[in-house]
Amino acid sequence: MTTAKIGIIGGSGLYQMPELQDVEEITVETPFGSPSDNLIMGTLENNRVAFLPRHGRGHRFTPTEVPFRANIYAMKLLGVERILSASAVGSLQEQYAPLDMVIPDQFFDRTRARARESTFFGEGIVAHVTFAHPVCDELGDALEESCKVTDVKVHRRGTYLCMEGPAFSTKAESNVYRSWGMDVIGMTNLQEAKLAREAEICYATLALVTDYDCWHPGHDAVTAESVIVYLNKNVRNAQLIMKDAVKRLGDLDRTCKCGSALKNAIFTAPHLWPEDTRKKLDAIVKKYALS
Repeated sequence: MTTAKIGIIGGSGLYQMPELQDVEEITVETPFGSPSDNLIMGTLENNRVAFLPRHGRGHRFTPTEVPFRANIYAMKLLGVERILSASAVGSLQEQYAPLDMVIPDQFFDRTRARARESTFFGEGIVAHVTFAHPVCDELGDALEESCKVTDVKVHRRGTYLCMEGPAFSTKAESNVYRSWGMDVIGMTNLQEAKLAREAEICYATLALVTDYDCWHPGHDAVTAESVIVYLNKNVRNAQLIMKDAVKRLGDLDRTCKCGSALKNAIFTAPHLWPEDTRKKLDAIVKKYALS
């Protein structure tokens, strides 16, 4: 199977990377079902990259319906070690204006649907990964530097509140989130970050600010139309930033701890692992099977 060390997950509006060369479309099946779409393999800045539109081409999946486990597992099967995620967000603080970019380093979970699976484990194998620092600093550094290729204003660090959706927040909710000190709000990235950590893949988010949510006096109600206008303006910048980040990461060795996140995290002794579950998680747990 074709492999790539860098994966890009595109959010709302970011359904392609026009600079990709030697492109091939690959269907990947996983033990957790099919990913959001076929993966697009290509060469970007002399690096093989796997690109996946989070919501599928044509935006066919709601945030709750996104097959998060299949998406991350498919990346793992392709040999991906680093995932750069692009995601549209609303701003919960005045300093993050529409068209700005935010590189959050924390997440806060406000999702509730059981359909949102955020772990590969269970069914006889228990693991508890460390998640105090959910974003890979190496990737965050690369994204921050890469923002300089555009004229966007970038903010490093901050908390991404992940809500259920698909409806936007009420004004009361938005004001509560602000009072908690949350910085931006979105509907997808928390599950990706947790699953990437379990899969020992580095993960970072480039958050594209599209609106001030509904708390702001000048933005009393968030509309899909207004979000799309700002999103389309930001997409090209996001593509350029991702391209430059891939160039920076191509020859950079991983010195972070993401690649050994499961070391000491699997509580179930290997001789107790059910065979079906072991096979299901083979791409993730194989190197620990004889520990």
